[in-house]
Amino acid sequence: MTALKTAAAAAAFPIARADKIEGMAKGMAVLESFDTQRQRLNATLAAERAGMTRAAARRHLLTLAHLGYLETDGSYFWLSAKVLRFSGSYLASARLPRVLQPTLNRLAAQTQEPFSAVVLDGAEVVIVARSGVIRMLAYGLHLGARLPAHATSTGRVLLASLSRAELGSWLKDAPLRRLTPHTVVDAKGFRSLLAQVRKDDWCVASEEHELGVHALAVPLRNMEGRTVAALNVVASPARLAPGVMQRDLLPLLLEAARELRPLL
Repeated sequence: MTALKTAAAAAAFPIARADKIEGMAKGMAVLESFDTQRQRLNATLAAERAGMTRAAARRHLLTLAHLGYLETDGSYFWLSAKVLRFSGSYLASARLPRVLQPTLNRLAAQTQEPFSAVVLDGAEVVIVARSGVIRMLAYGLHLGARLPAHATSTGRVLLASLSRAELGSWLKDAPLRRLTPHTVVDAKGFRSLLAQVRKDDWCVASEEHELGVHALAVPLRNMEGRTVAALNVVASPARLAPGVMQRDLLPLLLEAARELRPLL
């Protein structure tokens, strides 16, 4: 997963080999090895996730702990509060969350449902803005949470916007892991699903990321037609069935996307 993130970053801003600081790249790979699935890592696990030797991973872990970005008990390491400096600075300065937040607040107040805006990052989507109270015990719906793109409504909307070549590269590197009995993990079936999302221009994902959670998403495009994010709403099946979400909430999401387009 970390390798895919690194590849995505490299594609976003390619640089000459002479300008690349390998030590920094490897240090960031180790730091990105920590996620909601693996919150505590030792040198062996970090090396495996970052794609380097155990000795190299251990040096990076110790350096990051020395700088205050990790805490350790001597064997295992975990993220410290200092890493929040990055997310705090991003949320305070990035244009996208500031533009989207008023719309999310309005939708949440209007419907009493939780809404989120996400962007694609490698094999995952990242929540960059959200509003509303989550009534279900949905995993990882907080601001800054990273979710598997293949099993989420927002991820599928964003993947459907990729070119054929880009999607082929994504499928080659990203595992379609089975998270629930409903998760689509067949590559051919997944391509067909994305083709339907592309045709509909919206997506419903029912209990594919987590049992008991339905989600509906639409793309957010700028004036040039480029998809820059996805907007979604989540609900429990007891509260809103997928058909009801589509009938009552899809028009609100589509209208919000139209209103936001000149601002993106």
